[in-house]
Amino acid sequence: MESKEKASKEPFPGAYIVGLVITLALLIGVVLVGSSLSPATSGFLVALGLGLTVNPKYALWFLAAGVFCTLMGFAGSEPQIAWGGVGLILSQLVVKLFIKS
Repeated sequence: MESKEKASKEPFPGAYIVGLVITLALLIGVVLVGSSLSPATSGFLVALGLGLTVNPKYALWFLAAGVFCTLMGFAGSEPQIAWGGVGLILSQLVVKLFIKS
């Protein structure tokens, strides 16, 4: 019997490798930003950047999480959490308003 080869599910040859390289570059970027800037600035930038990757159908839930983080962070004098929440709120507004699902 002859076995048929399965068609590749990759959009193009090497797509998974390109995705891995992009993911690792983003991870290294997040670590560098988080370790080199002040806590408030790094919390804001990391949450803003990662928040832009959220699927639009979950944007309202992440927006609610951002509001909660902002309120609890400012109430507890935790600037990284508070400004991270602000970054998450802004990113979810961008996702909800400008990205179609």
